[in-house]
Amino acid sequence: MSILIYFLVFLIGGIAIGLPIAFALILCGVATAMVLGGNNVNPQIIAAQLMRGTDSVTMMALPFFVLAGELMNRGGLTNRIIKFCNIFVGRFRGGLGYVTILACLMFASLVGSAVASTAALGAILIPMMVDSGYDRAKSAGLVASANLVAPIMPPSIPMIVYGVAAGCSIKSLFLGGIAPAIYLTVIMCGVWFIVTRKDNLKADTTKYSVQEILKIFINGLWALLLPLIILFGLRGGIFTATEAGVVAVVYAIAVGIFVYRELKFEDLIQSFVSAAKMSSVVMFLAATAQVAAYMMTISRIPQLLTESLHGLTEHPALLNLVLQVIIIIMGTCIDVVPTILIMTPIMLPLIHAAGIDPIYFGVVFTLANVLGLTSPPVGPVLNVACATGKVSMEKIIKPVIPYYILQVILVFALIFFPPLITVPLKWFGG
Repeated sequence: MSILIYFLVFLIGGIAIGLPIAFALILCGVATAMVLGGNNVNPQIIAAQLMRGTDSVTMMALPFFVLAGELMNRGGLTNRIIKFCNIFVGRFRGGLGYVTILACLMFASLVGSAVASTAALGAILIPMMVDSGYDRAKSAGLVASANLVAPIMPPSIPMIVYGVAAGCSIKSLFLGGIAPAIYLTVIMCGVWFIVTRKDNLKADTTKYSVQEILKIFINGLWALLLPLIILFGLRGGIFTATEAGVVAVVYAIAVGIFVYRELKFEDLIQSFVSAAKMSSVVMFLAATAQVAAYMMTISRIPQLLTESLHGLTEHPALLNLVLQVIIIIMGTCIDVVPTILIMTPIMLPLIHAAGIDPIYFGVVFTLANVLGLTSPPVGPVLNVACATGKVSMEKIIKPVIPYYILQVILVFALIFFPPLITVPLKWFGG
């Protein structure tokens, strides 16, 4: 128990004094090693665990998918997706809101990051909605909430991180995220339907000729083919998740240069630099989390927590509920990837003891983590939406609350009704 206290004090204390999460993880890992004493203080052990945290073929999927998202975003994908969605749902009352929701779902299947998706779509859609007479704060809140689908819909960066940390199949996690992503989209549409009636929003009266519709469809088709290639490739066993990332990069470069002809040499270089920066942050977090996880393992912290919650292992749904509530609370102050890296080694023994499928748990676990992206005070997606929509944090919180409440209810529904995930997962071949 004293070792657990030391571990938590140095971890929470490091974060409290303003250390980046990665350095706080190293601090608590080294401090725990010093408390344990003996060979554990050997710097070679720390260095070896740092290398082990990123020495994974599966982890290579992360930088490839990040790069693919950057390439597709700079290659003219965003505008084509928005125009494509506008054909189908733009004519409804509050049509631009439905365009936003549908565009977020489609863009999520290419990016895998809520922050990146919010920045890309928010910069275009929020001004469009404001110009059409929509409330600025509600528009920004809609964009922020709708983009929570990005880390759930494959390819999901948080699911890659969880899969590596838990030793689970990335392919199955990807396929398991499709159904919750659709549930999130339906929830968004339901809430927006009420908002449109309450605010008496108008429909888009723009009329498209058959030739215009055909042109927009053909232009957008190349962008929409990528997620289909990835999903069918994974389901058919044609390539692994890591190889799917490589396919996505090659396809994005080919479409951006030869089809859309908007991806210039400068954009290519900027995409590589941006993807390298984003990937290095996650990879360094994974490396430092491995140090903390190793020290937790040899000090028996997971076993201690398993024993303290052992009574709940006989009630899997109740145990899952308790764990997800903890994650939702942690999400208010810690970002998604650090939470996954910190909590996965702690929670896995409990999950195995309760007989909960780690793939199913990983999908729910990821969704619970993602909710923190729109919950203050951290709320990275909220901050991006505020910046792109030019609205204050105080004004955006109120419009986000209805979406957030229903998203939390969705997490609870998935906990008590696992077939909502497992049945579609089996159908998709996960």
